[in-house]
Amino acid sequence: MTSTYAVLSEGLEKRFGSGDKAVHAVRGLDLAVREGTVCGLLGPNGAGKTTAVRLLTTLLRPDAGTARVAGHDIATEAHAVRRRIGVTGQYASVDGDLTGRENLRLFARLLRAPRAHADELIERFDLADAAERPARTYSGGMHRRLDLAASLLTRPAVLFLDEPTTGLDPHSRNEIWDAVRELAGAGTTVLLTTQYLEEADQLADDIVLIDEGRAAHHGTPAELKAQIGHYAEVVVPDDAGERALHAAAVVLDQLTGARPVLDRERRTAGAVVLDPAVTLPRVVRELDAAGVPLMDATLRPPTLDEVFLRLTATRDTTAEGVAA
Repeated sequence: MTSTYAVLSEGLEKRFGSGDKAVHAVRGLDLAVREGTVCGLLGPNGAGKTTAVRLLTTLLRPDAGTARVAGHDIATEAHAVRRRIGVTGQYASVDGDLTGRENLRLFARLLRAPRAHADELIERFDLADAAERPARTYSGGMHRRLDLAASLLTRPAVLFLDEPTTGLDPHSRNEIWDAVRELAGAGTTVLLTTQYLEEADQLADDIVLIDEGRAAHHGTPAELKAQIGHYAEVVVPDDAGERALHAAAVVLDQLTGARPVLDRERRTAGAVVLDPAVTLPRVVRELDAAGVPLMDATLRPPTLDEVFLRLTATRDTTAEGVAA
């Protein structure tokens, strides 16, 4: 175990229930989160993301495996782990009848943090104008900022954010993103679970794709995108007919070896391109040689949404539907 990793787990396991009805939520999870970085945990519903966070924050005991958070073992040094971390769950934990300032001062008292930290965080998270209002009058974004501020009262080395922007509008989500960027810039290690792929793309230095309780893929956003190559998409004219669309698909099939995806409404045919020799001029040239009428053609990097669904898909039809 090395101190350059704020979170390090090996073979982490957690089951719920027993016998034939047991649910293996986390199975052999290996994580290595570098200090001072943002790591995004992504995965489909039921993949084990939240269970993994509950294990790493000592809310659950693992059935097998080991993990260290901020240099402390989660099983044998749970109290020490709790002193070094902050946690923000999927839903705000503040008391709606208390004012924003009262909420933070209460949390500070419970956590034995200086009262001055509460007042500093009110200013830091732009809540001063609403600090004396009951929290129940706050918007969703303000609730989230208050909840995030509460998790920082002890100035944690590692901050766990479990789907922190669930249910927020785009403006409120951007406010939380700005707060996370500021924390990471100041050296806090952030482990973020999210179902918003854009969120991970915007914030994470490294991404771990969780599937069936395991770390199925990991890397930077750019590295994960590179795993599925580029995406070629061609658009045929509306009046060209169904035959032209299928002819374009045949050309892409021959060029890429990947099964093309047709979108009849948009009049497009597309396919994943793994071969770097397949360039946009070559795509256009082959389409022209096949007599396919063309309105537009693009060769672009995949979105993180496409990466996520392709790398975690269990059926070819699911994976192909991403690119449609």
